[in-house]
Amino acid sequence: MEKRATIKDVAAAAGVGVATVSRVLSGGSASPHTRERVLAVAAQLDYRPSALGRNLRQRRTGGMGLLVPDLTDTFYGQLAEGVLACARSAGEPVVLGSTGDDPEQESELIGMLLEQSVDRVIAVPTGDSDTWTPAIRAGMTVVFADRLPAQAVQENRGTVAVDDLMLLDGLSPTQQTRPLDVPAVVADDRAGIRTAVRYLRGLGHKRIAFLGGPGHDRRVAAFREAVGSPVDEELVVSGTGSRDSAYAAASGLFQSRPDLSAVVAGGNVLGEAAVLAARELDLRVPRDVSLVMYDDVPWAELCSPPLTVIAQPGRDMGYRAAELVLRAGSRKPRSVILPTELIIRGSCGPHR
Repeated sequence: MEKRATIKDVAAAAGVGVATVSRVLSGGSASPHTRERVLAVAAQLDYRPSALGRNLRQRRTGGMGLLVPDLTDTFYGQLAEGVLACARSAGEPVVLGSTGDDPEQESELIGMLLEQSVDRVIAVPTGDSDTWTPAIRAGMTVVFADRLPAQAVQENRGTVAVDDLMLLDGLSPTQQTRPLDVPAVVADDRAGIRTAVRYLRGLGHKRIAFLGGPGHDRRVAAFREAVGSPVDEELVVSGTGSRDSAYAAASGLFQSRPDLSAVVAGGNVLGEAAVLAARELDLRVPRDVSLVMYDDVPWAELCSPPLTVIAQPGRDMGYRAAELVLRAGSRKPRSVILPTELIIRGSCGPHR
């Protein structure tokens, strides 16, 4: 029996990405040459996107998708637990995918979910909002968790009040543009980072560094705001997402700026890298460098000394996101900002 053509088959034959095929077939923007090539290949392979569109518009298949960057990351494991708990109580299955923080892989997974007529998705996005626009136009209900697509950070203005938006990303209301109509469940990064920086300043630290990674735009903006102008750009560094990259960024930071006295790590992988790099370089925590990590994960208390953390409610974030995607109907749900908490342990001390 001949296999039915998929959106990935069309993308491969046309020499474009899955997101481009989805955008063309849903009426999105594309160059005339690309549009003509995609439509010709779709016709040649007898690909029928109209059936998918009818399925998404006329019926729900049940179940939801969950896309996270890394299934081995403890925080995303907590978020997934919350989604699964909510889905279980509603009797809904969950299709789980790992994007690797790669926009191309994310596009492929979105295409797969569309092919399977999964019409509700919770996602920790990796790229910009263009990746998601075709799926939303096709009828998919999307809720973002933990972070927003790069463009949506500036565009997601219709879902929360202006005061709340300042908590989301620290951007001025004058930067509002065309809204991306997607609700989100995020932590109050601005308050969390601000509290951590104030705590370190209270201990006498002046040269405080920030170690960031993919999706940390809001946290970087919050850090810059908290330390005030002028910002020492050498003290704001980023890894690419992998553990090796995080370690290289932390090690490079410690070696290039021996005068720094405190570090705020933007996530638990970065915090782990900072601990390992400090140990390799014989830096004592907190005597030589104080450390605050975003995310409270089980191993943080097992460190010597235990790490001071900015705790965000990962499981609650996943549960609330699942509630939003299940309730979505004629009335779009509002975005949710969850509180953070600074938990003081032994990894911070007075500046010497």
